[in-house]
Amino acid sequence: MALHLHNTLTRTRERFEPQNPERVTMYVCGPTVYSFAHIGNARPCVVFDVLARLLRRSYGLVYVRNVTDVDDKINEASREEGVPIGVLTARYLKAFHEDMGSLGVLPPDVEPKATEHLSDIVILVEQLLEAGHAYVADGHVLFSVPSFDDYGALSGRSQEDLIAGARVKVESYKRNPADFVLWKPSAANGVGWDSPWGYGRPGWHAECSAMVQAHLGETIDIHGGGLDLIFPHHENETAQSTCAYGVQRYCRYWVHNGLVDVSGEKMSKSLGNVLLVRNLLDEAPGEAVRLGLLTAHYRQPLDWNTAVLEDARQKLDKMYGALRNAGVTGQAVDKPESGLAAGAPESDPPQGVLDALEDDLNTPRALAELFGLVRQLNSASDPAVRTRLARDLRAGGLLLGLLQDDPEAWFTGDRAADDPGDEWIDARVREREAMRRDRNFAEADRIRDELAEMAILIEDSAEGPRWRRARK
Repeated sequence: MALHLHNTLTRTRERFEPQNPERVTMYVCGPTVYSFAHIGNARPCVVFDVLARLLRRSYGLVYVRNVTDVDDKINEASREEGVPIGVLTARYLKAFHEDMGSLGVLPPDVEPKATEHLSDIVILVEQLLEAGHAYVADGHVLFSVPSFDDYGALSGRSQEDLIAGARVKVESYKRNPADFVLWKPSAANGVGWDSPWGYGRPGWHAECSAMVQAHLGETIDIHGGGLDLIFPHHENETAQSTCAYGVQRYCRYWVHNGLVDVSGEKMSKSLGNVLLVRNLLDEAPGEAVRLGLLTAHYRQPLDWNTAVLEDARQKLDKMYGALRNAGVTGQAVDKPESGLAAGAPESDPPQGVLDALEDDLNTPRALAELFGLVRQLNSASDPAVRTRLARDLRAGGLLLGLLQDDPEAWFTGDRAADDPGDEWIDARVREREAMRRDRNFAEADRIRDELAEMAILIEDSAEGPRWRRARK
C-alpha cells in the first residue's frame, strides 16, 4: 500500500510506514455522551471509518475510539435531568451507536470508557508527578507546561499565543498560566472517585492518554480527531504521554478533519443551527448523509446545507440506478457487527479508487472514479462487461461505505405511514400497462398521476416500467 497522509505534526504529506504492519494502531477521539450526536460529531466517525476500511486491506489494524463518560458537561446535564451520570451516558451512547450505525460506520475494535480506566489515569498522574512534570496545588494535580520543551509543536504556536487563543483561566494555584489539570477535586456530594489526592475526577486530557496506553501502547501510529482538538486537547495529550512514558514521539501521524459549518455559519446552540444526525435521518437515508460528509476532502471545511443532502440523494439514485439496470440484486455484503468482520467485496476495488484514497484519503476523487464506472456501466451492452463493471462499482463503494444495499430496495424501501404496500403498487403499475396496450392513454396517465400524488414514481424503460418511492 502506498498510503500518504497529511501529518499535522510535521505539516507535510508523508508516506505511511507503520511500526508493525501486523498491528497498526489507530486512536480516534470519540463522543462525549451528554446529548445526541450532531453532523459535526459524525464527520470524524465517517472519515476515520473510511481510513480504517482502507488500512484493513493491507494491515492488521487495532482501531480504538474512546467514549468520554465523565465531564463537566455531563455532570451539568445529569443535574438538569435529575438522573445519575451512568443513566445519562448510557442513554446517549446507545443513541450514538444507533445514529452512527445508520450512517454505515463500522464499530471500532475497542471502545473504552473513561470511567472504566480510572486506575490507569491515576497511574499516569503518579508517573508525571514522580518525573517532575506535575505538581499538587489546592487539591488539584497540574501538568507543568514549562517542563516540556516541545509544548506547542503540534499546534505550531508559541506558548503565549496558545494561552491567549485558548482563553486559559489563570487560577491562583497555577505556577504557570498554561499549566493544565490532570486531576481536579469534587464536592463531597458531586461526581468523583477516591484518589491519592483526595476525592475528585480526572482531567479530560489525562483520560485519552491513559486509554491509549492501556489498549495500544506508549507509541501509536495514527491519532485522529477534529481540527478543533489540536489545541488544547491533543497538544496536552502529547505532553502528558511523552513525559510520562519517556518516548521520543508519542504519535507518529496526527490526522485531523476539518469542521462542519451550516449554511456558512458556525454550528452553535446560540444560533439555533445545530443539526442532529437523527433529525437528518428523518429527511434522508443514512447513506445519503454519509455521502454528503464525503463530498469534501476531509481536511477541508464542509458547509452543510439542504443542497448537500439533496445532491447526495441524487448521486445515489444514479449509482443505484446503474446497478439496478445492470440486473444487480441483493446486498453486496452482509451487514457486519464488528469492524474486524467487515465482509469481503465481490472483487478487488478499482485501482483508481484505491489511488484516490491512498492519496491522503481523497474521497471527492474516489467518488469521481465511481461515477466514471457508472457512465461506463450505463453505456455498456456486453453482459459480461456489465457484470464486471457492476462488481467494480460495488467493490469501490465498499471502501467508502456505500452501495452495499439491494438496488431495488434503495428505490422502494422508504415507506410512509399510509403507504399502500408493494403488492398494491405492482397491481396498479400492471393496470397502467394494460391501459397503455389498449391505447387508453388518458386512463394510463390518470394512474401515473394517482401514484405520483402518493410519492410513487414510475420510470418507463426498454425493459418495461419500474417504480420507486420518492426519496424523503
